[in-house]
Amino acid sequence: MRFVVVTGMSGAGKRTAMKMLEDVGFYCVDNLPVPLIEKFVELVATPNGEINKVALGLDVRADQPFGEAQGVLNKMRKNGYLFEILFMDAGDSVLLKRYKETRRMHPLSPNGRVEEGINKEREILRETKQKADYVIDTSNLLTRELKEEIDHIFVRNEEYNSLMISLLSFGFKNGIPADADLVFDVRFLPNPFYIDELKHKTGNDTEVQDYVMSFPEATVFLEKLMGMLDFLIPNYIKEGKHQLVIGIGCTGGKHRSVTLANELYARMKDHGNYGVKLYHRDIKQGV
Repeated sequence: MRFVVVTGMSGAGKRTAMKMLEDVGFYCVDNLPVPLIEKFVELVATPNGEINKVALGLDVRADQPFGEAQGVLNKMRKNGYLFEILFMDAGDSVLLKRYKETRRMHPLSPNGRVEEGINKEREILRETKQKADYVIDTSNLLTRELKEEIDHIFVRNEEYNSLMISLLSFGFKNGIPADADLVFDVRFLPNPFYIDELKHKTGNDTEVQDYVMSFPEATVFLEKLMGMLDFLIPNYIKEGKHQLVIGIGCTGGKHRSVTLANELYARMKDHGNYGVKLYHRDIKQGV
C-alpha cells in the first residue's frame, strides 16, 4: 500500500493537492482526530484489502496540537508502517496575499494578524518540512502545473528533487527583480534596438534570435552559464532549496535578455530532474 501524508502551510494548496491525488486513485481522508490516525492506518493496511493508495491530510489547528500528530507518525514509522510526506509550501508574501484575497483568518491567529499566524505555523512545521519526502512550493505554480508535479511524483513515479527553477528575463531600466537569486547581465551583447527592422520586435521573434545568437559571445556565455548551473543546482538541492529564480537582464528586457532566457530554457527543460519555468517580465513594457 502507498501511504502519503499531505501537510504544509495553510493556504499553500494542500486541499487542491488532496483533490488531485483523489483524481488519480488515492483514497483521501482529511484532518482525522489525532487518536484515530493510527487506528485508521491499521484498518486500511489490512493484507489483501481493496485500498492500495491512501492520502491523509494533516493541518496545523489551534484545537489539535500538531506535535501530537507528528508523534503518532513517528510511532507508526517505528512500528514498521511506511509512508511518504508531501509538504505544500509557499512564500510568506504569497500566503498573505491569498489570505487577503479570500478574507479568511489564519487558524493560528483567528483574532490577530495573519502574519503572526504564518510565522507560528512555519515554526511548528519546520521539522516536518525537513523530514518531508517531497516539497512543492506553489508560490508561482498554476493549477495545471501543480497537477503536473503531482502526476510526476505519484503517477509516473519519477525521481523528484523538489526544486523549481524560474528563468526570468527583465530590463535593468525597470529594476532588478526583487526575488531573483542569481542575476546575469547580457548587455555586453550588441543591442537589436538600434537596428530599425528589429527595434519593434522581441526575443521571441526569429529575426531577433538569429541576430543575438549570431555573435559567438552569446554561445560562449550560455555554455559557461550552463557549466556553472550544473555545479550549483545539485548543491542547492542538497541544501534543501526548493525555489531558484535566475534573472537574465538587458537594458529594456525585450531583445537580448528574452533571447538568452529562451535559449537557456531550451537547454535546461529536459536537462535535469527539476522543474523549469520561463517568464518575460518586461517584454510588453511600452507596447
